[in-house]
Amino acid sequence: MRHRIAYIVVVMVAALVVPTAVGTPGVLRSTGEIHPRRVPTPDVALPERPAPVLDPGRPTVAIVLASAGANVADTLAPYEVFAATGRFNVVTVAPTSEPVTLTGGLDLVPDLSFADLAAQAPAQPDVIVVPQLEGPTAEVVQWLRAQRRTAAPLLMSVCVGAEVLADAGFLDGRPATSHWLKLIGLRRGEPDVGWTGGVRFVDDGDIITTAGVLSGIDGALRVVERLIGASEAERVSRALHWSGYRPGGAVTVAAEEPEPRDLVALLSAAYRWDRPTTGVLLTDGVGEIELAAAFRPYTELSYLARLRAFSVDGRAVRSRHGLTFLPRSAWNATEPGYDRVLVPGGPSDPHAVLGDPSIPVVVLHRAGEFPFDGALRDIAGTYDVATARWVAKSVQYPVPDAELRGPRWPWRLTAVPLLLAGIGAGAVILVGGVLRRRATARRELS
Repeated sequence: MRHRIAYIVVVMVAALVVPTAVGTPGVLRSTGEIHPRRVPTPDVALPERPAPVLDPGRPTVAIVLASAGANVADTLAPYEVFAATGRFNVVTVAPTSEPVTLTGGLDLVPDLSFADLAAQAPAQPDVIVVPQLEGPTAEVVQWLRAQRRTAAPLLMSVCVGAEVLADAGFLDGRPATSHWLKLIGLRRGEPDVGWTGGVRFVDDGDIITTAGVLSGIDGALRVVERLIGASEAERVSRALHWSGYRPGGAVTVAAEEPEPRDLVALLSAAYRWDRPTTGVLLTDGVGEIELAAAFRPYTELSYLARLRAFSVDGRAVRSRHGLTFLPRSAWNATEPGYDRVLVPGGPSDPHAVLGDPSIPVVVLHRAGEFPFDGALRDIAGTYDVATARWVAKSVQYPVPDAELRGPRWPWRLTAVPLLLAGIGAGAVILVGGVLRRRATARRELS
């Protein structure tokens, strides 16, 4: 009996070990591709442009970037909220003036370095926004502490950016929130902070922390409400087609937790070996949230595609409110090098711009809707509804299933680990059968 139990255990272990051994390199590769390093190329040059001029009559909002990168939606969504008011100086700042890679490989040229900002505005920013940052954050933490020593800026973290504020010691003994998935670790790693879930943001006076990703829009609207007024915040929310804003306080949301259906993310990271190379067309005047919707849903926590930003002529582009983005290449109609192309905002007829490529071209956004709607529709139709739902959950954006059309589940992807598990278990059963037959033969001969 003990031998049979041991045999069953060995079969089960083999069924787990094989898909794990095969999938682990895929997970490491997938997560390593979220912030692909920029390699300068001769056909893409850094633009020459003057530093932004800050109007001393307006509050200044500084959105902080780390040298190694930042989350594209955490950065660009609050930026567009503040910029859309026309009532703030809004700048992106980083330790240096070198381009910073946002999620998925979107290269942003910071408006100012920390030193440039100090020279331009000796009276420190009025609002500092801290998104999720990539890589070491020591320089950012040091700069934040310096701002707090000499002034009292309103600090706002977005999503996992709360971890940076906690590392700086700003959240000890205070209520705060973060991305629902990150809260699991933050409660253990930062026990002196009163972490809470189920709300879009926590307003604790001089510090506002927001929940996951697109909750940064609500946090930014709260700042607009406090500094400009609720009517302006409502106007901006309507202009952006963001339906979540409620004046006067934080909006409650579902206190999300990991569920079995969220395994689509792990399946994609581990076994999506045919991940397509997708081009993203950058055009002048594109909306900042439109750009975020073309990059975040397909990369971080979904691992659906390898993205490569390009412009028609390889030149830098300016977004709707003046940010500068660098493409990774120019468009080559004869040899695109992509499986398909995503077009955020920009031209309604991309074929007039790109010619008539032999690859699919997807215009993500429609007039009158929030930009992430188009990305989720595309993911549901191109991949599956379960993955689109997971992406919406990961950015904390409620989308009714009725609006998503496509296969319900990634069955072909699911078959890969099941097949590997069967191979592992089958190998043990086969080897066990051979050994038993040999043992029987030896006994019969003796």
